[in-house]
Amino acid sequence: MKVFRIMQAATGAILWIGAALDAVAALDTMAHAAGYRDRTALPPDLRAGGLHVEEVEA
Repeated sequence: MKVFRIMQAATGAILWIGAALDAVAALDTMAHAAGYRDRTALPPDLRAGGLHVEEVEA
């Protein structure tokens, strides 16, 4: 597993840091932790500013 950080690109706010297999899985895991089914269920206003996913060194 790798560690990823997900930020809202428009604001720079860190939304989630955690382990996942890849960037897509990280988005799904973040969404699930926030109570959503997966990344496609995230609110449009959250996705509108863009989400930046980057792998970080643990």
